[in-house]
Amino acid sequence: MNDRVESSRHTFHHLPNPNLHQQDHHHHHHSSDPAGHHHHVPKHIADEMKPEPPPPKLVRMYSAASAQPVDFALKETSPFLGGGRVVGGRVIHADKTASTYDLVERMHFLYVRVVKARELPSVDVTGGIDPFVEVKVGNYKGITKHFEKKQNPEWNQVFAFSRDRMQASVLEVVIKDKSMVKDETVGVVRFDINEVPLRVPPDSPLAPQWYRLEDKKGDKVKGELMLAVWIGTQADEAFSDAWHSDAATPVDSSPATFAVLRSKVYHSPRLWYVRVNIVEAQDLVPTEKNRFPDVYVKAQIGHQVLKTKPCQARTLNAIWNEDLLFVAAEPFEDHLVLLVEDRVAPGKDEIIGRVIIPLNSVDKRADDRMIHSRWFNLEKPVAVDVDQLKKEKFSSRIHLRVCLDGGYHVLDESTHYSSDLRPTAKQLWRPPIGVLELGILNAVGLHPMKTRDGRGTSDTYCVAKYGQKWVRTRTLVDNLSPKYNEQYTWEVFDPATVLTVGVFDNSQLGEKGSNGNKDLKIGKVRIRISTLEAGRVYTHSYPLLVLHPTGVKKMGELHLAIRFTCISFVNMLYQYSRPLLPKMHYVRPFSVMQLDMLRHQAVNIVAARLGRAEPPLRKEVIEYMSDVDSHLWSMRKSKANFFRLMTVFSGLFAIGKWFGDICMWKNPITTVLVHVLFLMLACLPELILPTVFLYMFLIGVWNFRYRPRYPPHMNTKVSQAEAVHPDELDEEFDTFPTSKSPELVRMRYDRLRSVAGRIQTVIGDIATQGERFQALLSWRDPRATAIFITFCLIAAIVLFVTPFQVIAALAGFYAMRHPRFRYRLPAVPINFFRRLPARTDSML
Repeated sequence: MNDRVESSRHTFHHLPNPNLHQQDHHHHHHSSDPAGHHHHVPKHIADEMKPEPPPPKLVRMYSAASAQPVDFALKETSPFLGGGRVVGGRVIHADKTASTYDLVERMHFLYVRVVKARELPSVDVTGGIDPFVEVKVGNYKGITKHFEKKQNPEWNQVFAFSRDRMQASVLEVVIKDKSMVKDETVGVVRFDINEVPLRVPPDSPLAPQWYRLEDKKGDKVKGELMLAVWIGTQADEAFSDAWHSDAATPVDSSPATFAVLRSKVYHSPRLWYVRVNIVEAQDLVPTEKNRFPDVYVKAQIGHQVLKTKPCQARTLNAIWNEDLLFVAAEPFEDHLVLLVEDRVAPGKDEIIGRVIIPLNSVDKRADDRMIHSRWFNLEKPVAVDVDQLKKEKFSSRIHLRVCLDGGYHVLDESTHYSSDLRPTAKQLWRPPIGVLELGILNAVGLHPMKTRDGRGTSDTYCVAKYGQKWVRTRTLVDNLSPKYNEQYTWEVFDPATVLTVGVFDNSQLGEKGSNGNKDLKIGKVRIRISTLEAGRVYTHSYPLLVLHPTGVKKMGELHLAIRFTCISFVNMLYQYSRPLLPKMHYVRPFSVMQLDMLRHQAVNIVAARLGRAEPPLRKEVIEYMSDVDSHLWSMRKSKANFFRLMTVFSGLFAIGKWFGDICMWKNPITTVLVHVLFLMLACLPELILPTVFLYMFLIGVWNFRYRPRYPPHMNTKVSQAEAVHPDELDEEFDTFPTSKSPELVRMRYDRLRSVAGRIQTVIGDIATQGERFQALLSWRDPRATAIFITFCLIAAIVLFVTPFQVIAALAGFYAMRHPRFRYRLPAVPINFFRRLPARTDSML
């Protein structure tokens, strides 16, 4: 019990008490440990502080600018997992019998496998029985499906009852008939739960045994039931397929509902790019006699339709030579259909011929080798009268190169959060560099997403995605602090990838079954593999931050345990030198427009395939996990990106300000020292680069002490989400195309115009400065160019005669001269430059 309580506390090791810390700072102003890691805390202080978990020290991301409210910050936890207690990223006093499930809390379940029954007595007059089994522990009961008229039924179904929530000490397995009233039974098998054996993998599974049925009084009756009953953990093979008592809905415990609640591992289909190079068509037969056809080719795979440009044929042949790109998923279900259409009149197209190519017959390539082109005969889609066919012996045909391009990685998620960068063709895959293990522990403080029986509740499940593998935990019904404790593993091929974990509310339950309700999103967490130290266990509580039309809301916290284990250190370091995407992306790159369209198609295909699994992973889940809308306009994101840019350049601005102070002799001693240093560097220019690199090395070593000990997480301050205007948020949540009233759209359009106007002015100013540089030598202003080239000639002669070091020293001393020798007015070169002409005069 003590472990349970402590598991919710935050470790003292990384989260010092800020108050204590401030006192420290009063005492020693320059504390030697700015991050405030008190490694040795006296025991009495630690004990005093234990009841109140200290608010975590705010994590400094890159600068103080990204500090955010404590409530939205990441907290480190030290849960008691299967492998032992986690403290400071290390598992201590590990259990010797620890199974492979060492990143989640051990949960014990009572497993009941109902296999089959034999020689059941007949119940009704016709001598038949429609049997089903009820497995009861206290208030929880699971039900198998029933069979019609069967005396030896086989169910082979597993039920799992969570030990935490179990009050009863007796397990009853009851056989009933469909026609029976509430308390009637065919027979019962009873077990004392305290005597059920414990079994943890890698022990071999428990063999089922035959048990004689008894009646209510305990006398033997006819019929036997084959069962296996054991207590196991979530590492058990039966776990994912079992019916779970904590997932049982009070409304409905039928097998159909159970299907929607199960945990499941999905593999998204292998995606290929299909490249269709349409070269030409010959001997086209126009629909009308006296005109040359105006033809284009329409290509289609499933819902994807692309057209070539129309070709105004001067003969009955047409040449296009265009590449069309599609996405297709294995196994290939849709065929490639090409229609040659003739634009008879505007808005009126007639099909001249078509060809259907099954994708299974198409060549695959893993590199840029040439694909042999083929001629295909065009079929007539409509019947033509026989006389005409006799006149035209030859058939129209079309010349194509079609291939499945396996050298690319099919992008099916936002490029910033890619979880896999391998090419489609398996022969190009490199061995994995490591293994990623994720323990989804529990969630706390979830917001109720629905009301049931007059109170707020949630039926939540988690989805994790990395690479081709999606996983979904079981749905925990009616629970605002669910404990999932499920563990999953992925192979890692590239450290520059992101694991995404989302929490959703299951809306597919209830009396109506799977209605059209969308599963609601509660929040998501992203973890970049390259930010994790190898071999360390990260146990943190992640706030689930979601933008709502009303602003940022914290929907709860999700506890995760993550470990990245490196298999081959050399391969991992080598990976850092390789291009991010496969070679073909650089040899034959796609345009940005093509990439956007192909990504959209790929997400749709993955959503369609995973939506057909059982239980289905719904489209809204896949779109939220894949960040489908990340490219749409948002005032908030634009501001955030602008401030990110300013933060990047803030270092340069700071150096500029410092140099300005030096030149103004704010602190004479510093300025004199800078003069001396400058003179040294001017005399020994070979020292400049070694000094710069040594300085960067020392800064890096110094920063090692303050390195982040936690994965990065969403930051409301950096995202500009704290003080965002409600109308801007409403605009961000608008559909595309818009669905708002015309007045609102007009107001937003005008706002957008004013923002765009400012951007337009800035771009114009930058262009003007560039054009002035070009004007120096272009004789656009004859006097200015004459002055400049005269200056250039004199400068060339002077620089040829005097040594470079002297020139550099004089220029530096002149730049840092005392304010007494300065004028308030701008310098001569700047005045000269500003007078040069630019192309603003030529603008309409």
